[in-house]
Amino acid sequence: MNRFLTKKFPFFLLIPVLLSFNGVAYKANFAGNWTLNESKSELGEFGGRFSAKKIKVEQKDDAVTIAKTFPGFDGGEDRTTTEILSFDGKTLESTGFFNSKKKSTIKWSDDGNSFTITYNIVFERDGQTTEINGTETWTLSDEGKTLTLQVASTSAQGEFKVKAAYDKS
Repeated sequence: MNRFLTKKFPFFLLIPVLLSFNGVAYKANFAGNWTLNESKSELGEFGGRFSAKKIKVEQKDDAVTIAKTFPGFDGGEDRTTTEILSFDGKTLESTGFFNSKKKSTIKWSDDGNSFTITYNIVFERDGQTTEINGTETWTLSDEGKTLTLQVASTSAQGEFKVKAAYDKS
Protein backbone atom coordinates (compact mmCIF):
# COMPACT_ATOMS: atom_id res chain seq x y z
CA MET A 1 0.00 0.00 0.00
CA ASN A 2 2.84 2.41 0.76
CA ARG A 3 4.28 1.76 -2.65
CA PHE A 4 0.91 2.58 -4.25
CA LEU A 5 0.66 5.89 -2.41
CA THR A 6 4.19 7.00 -3.26
CA LYS A 7 3.78 6.30 -6.98
CA LYS A 8 0.16 7.38 -7.44
CA PHE A 9 -0.23 10.07 -4.82
CA PRO A 10 1.15 12.98 -6.94
CA PHE A 11 -1.52 12.23 -9.55
CA PHE A 12 -4.25 12.57 -6.92
CA LEU A 13 -2.95 16.03 -6.08
CA LEU A 14 -3.51 17.08 -9.70
CA ILE A 15 -7.17 16.01 -9.84
CA PRO A 16 -8.54 19.24 -8.25
CA VAL A 17 -6.44 21.30 -10.67
CA LEU A 18 -7.67 19.35 -13.67
CA LEU A 19 -11.27 19.57 -12.52
CA SER A 20 -11.03 23.32 -12.04
CA PHE A 21 -9.97 23.86 -15.65
CA ASN A 22 -12.96 25.55 -17.23
CA GLY A 23 -12.27 24.53 -20.81
CA VAL A 24 -11.65 28.09 -22.04
CA ALA A 25 -8.87 27.92 -24.59
CA TYR A 26 -6.17 30.54 -24.89
CA LYS A 27 -6.97 33.26 -27.41
CA ALA A 28 -4.35 35.65 -28.75
CA ASN A 29 -4.93 39.30 -27.88
CA PHE A 30 -4.84 41.58 -30.94
CA ALA A 31 -5.88 44.72 -29.05
CA GLY A 32 -3.83 47.84 -29.66
CA ASN A 33 -2.76 50.36 -32.26
CA TRP A 34 -0.90 49.02 -35.28
CA THR A 35 1.11 50.84 -37.98
CA LEU A 36 1.90 49.35 -41.41
CA ASN A 37 5.56 48.34 -41.83
CA GLU A 38 6.03 48.32 -45.60
CA SER A 39 9.54 46.84 -45.37
CA LYS A 40 8.15 43.68 -43.71
CA SER A 41 5.13 43.51 -46.05
CA GLU A 42 4.56 41.99 -49.46
CA LEU A 43 2.08 44.46 -50.93
CA GLY A 44 2.48 43.74 -54.63
CA GLU A 45 1.80 46.20 -57.41
CA PHE A 46 -1.44 47.65 -56.02
CA GLY A 47 -1.47 46.40 -52.42
CA GLY A 48 0.02 49.59 -50.99
CA ARG A 49 -2.94 51.60 -52.22
CA PHE A 50 -5.46 49.23 -50.67
CA SER A 51 -3.71 48.28 -47.42
CA ALA A 52 -4.63 50.07 -44.21
CA LYS A 53 -1.87 52.34 -42.96
CA LYS A 54 -3.12 52.08 -39.38
CA ILE A 55 -5.34 49.63 -37.52
CA LYS A 56 -6.91 50.07 -34.10
CA VAL A 57 -8.22 46.90 -32.44
CA GLU A 58 -10.40 46.59 -29.35
CA GLN A 59 -10.90 42.98 -28.35
CA LYS A 60 -13.31 41.39 -25.89
CA ASP A 61 -14.13 37.75 -25.21
CA ASP A 62 -17.17 37.80 -27.49
CA ALA A 63 -16.27 40.37 -30.18
CA VAL A 64 -13.58 42.49 -31.78
CA THR A 65 -13.83 46.07 -33.07
CA ILE A 66 -11.49 46.87 -35.96
CA ALA A 67 -10.92 50.42 -37.23
CA LYS A 68 -8.74 50.63 -40.35
CA THR A 69 -7.36 53.90 -41.71
CA PHE A 70 -6.54 53.99 -45.42
CA PRO A 71 -4.79 56.66 -47.50
CA GLY A 72 -7.16 59.05 -49.26
CA PHE A 73 -7.89 58.79 -52.95
CA ASP A 74 -5.57 60.89 -55.12
CA GLY A 75 -3.80 62.29 -52.06
CA GLY A 76 -7.04 63.32 -50.39
CA GLU A 77 -8.04 62.95 -46.78
CA ASP A 78 -7.46 59.57 -45.07
CA ARG A 79 -10.57 57.45 -44.64
CA THR A 80 -11.43 55.08 -41.80
CA THR A 81 -13.74 52.09 -41.71
CA THR A 82 -14.91 50.45 -38.51
CA GLU A 83 -16.53 47.07 -38.09
CA ILE A 84 -17.53 45.00 -35.09
CA LEU A 85 -17.28 41.25 -35.52
CA SER A 86 -18.77 38.72 -33.14
CA PHE A 87 -16.93 35.52 -32.25
CA ASP A 88 -20.24 33.62 -32.10
CA GLY A 89 -20.11 32.83 -35.84
CA LYS A 90 -22.90 35.17 -36.91
CA THR A 91 -22.60 37.01 -40.22
CA LEU A 92 -22.51 40.76 -39.65
CA GLU A 93 -23.24 43.48 -42.20
CA SER A 94 -21.54 46.84 -42.49
CA THR A 95 -21.38 49.68 -44.99
CA GLY A 96 -18.07 50.68 -46.52
CA PHE A 97 -16.66 52.84 -49.28
CA PHE A 98 -18.93 53.78 -52.20
CA ASN A 99 -21.85 52.62 -49.98
CA SER A 100 -20.67 49.04 -50.40
CA LYS A 101 -22.38 46.31 -48.42
CA LYS A 102 -19.97 44.04 -46.59
CA LYS A 103 -20.93 40.73 -44.96
CA SER A 104 -18.31 39.26 -42.64
CA THR A 105 -17.78 36.35 -40.28
CA ILE A 106 -14.84 35.69 -37.99
CA LYS A 107 -13.51 32.36 -36.72
CA TRP A 108 -10.67 31.51 -34.32
CA SER A 109 -8.08 28.94 -35.36
CA ASP A 110 -8.17 25.71 -33.37
CA ASP A 111 -5.10 26.75 -31.35
CA GLY A 112 -6.43 30.28 -30.65
CA ASN A 113 -3.31 31.96 -32.06
CA SER A 114 -4.99 33.46 -35.10
CA PHE A 115 -8.38 34.23 -36.58
CA THR A 116 -9.76 34.44 -40.09
CA ILE A 117 -12.30 36.94 -41.35
CA THR A 118 -14.30 35.76 -44.37
CA TYR A 119 -16.06 38.54 -46.28
CA ASN A 120 -18.22 39.40 -49.26
CA ILE A 121 -18.39 42.98 -50.56
CA VAL A 122 -20.86 44.22 -53.17
CA PHE A 123 -20.82 47.77 -54.51
CA GLU A 124 -21.99 49.78 -57.48
CA ARG A 125 -19.91 52.39 -59.23
CA ASP A 126 -20.56 54.05 -62.56
CA GLY A 127 -23.57 51.78 -63.10
CA GLN A 128 -21.58 48.58 -62.64
CA THR A 129 -21.93 46.11 -59.78
CA THR A 130 -18.76 44.57 -58.41
CA GLU A 131 -18.52 41.66 -55.99
CA ILE A 132 -15.41 40.76 -54.01
CA ASN A 133 -15.01 37.60 -51.92
CA GLY A 134 -12.05 37.19 -49.63
CA THR A 135 -10.35 36.22 -46.42
CA GLU A 136 -8.04 37.96 -43.96
CA THR A 137 -6.01 35.76 -41.65
CA TRP A 138 -4.64 37.62 -38.62
CA THR A 139 -1.59 36.31 -36.70
CA LEU A 140 0.73 37.72 -34.06
CA SER A 141 4.48 37.18 -33.83
CA ASP A 142 7.54 38.68 -32.15
CA GLU A 143 5.95 38.31 -28.70
CA GLY A 144 2.81 40.20 -29.80
CA LYS A 145 4.67 43.15 -31.33
CA THR A 146 3.99 42.25 -34.97
CA LEU A 147 0.59 41.70 -36.57
CA THR A 148 0.46 40.02 -39.98
CA LEU A 149 -2.59 40.03 -42.25
CA GLN A 150 -2.66 37.52 -45.09
CA VAL A 151 -5.33 38.80 -47.47
CA ALA A 152 -6.67 36.83 -50.42
CA SER A 153 -9.61 38.00 -52.53
CA THR A 154 -11.24 37.28 -55.86
CA SER A 155 -13.39 39.44 -58.11
CA ALA A 156 -14.12 39.86 -61.80
CA GLN A 157 -10.71 41.56 -62.03
CA GLY A 158 -8.95 38.38 -60.82
CA GLU A 159 -7.17 37.25 -57.68
CA PHE A 160 -5.45 39.58 -55.24
CA LYS A 161 -3.02 38.50 -52.50
CA VAL A 162 -1.25 40.69 -49.98
CA LYS A 163 0.80 40.11 -46.86
CA ALA A 164 0.70 43.23 -44.68
CA ALA A 165 2.84 43.46 -41.53
CA TYR A 166 2.06 45.94 -38.75
CA ASP A 167 4.11 47.07 -35.77
CA LYS A 168 2.43 47.72 -32.43
CA SER A 169 2.67 51.40 -31.56
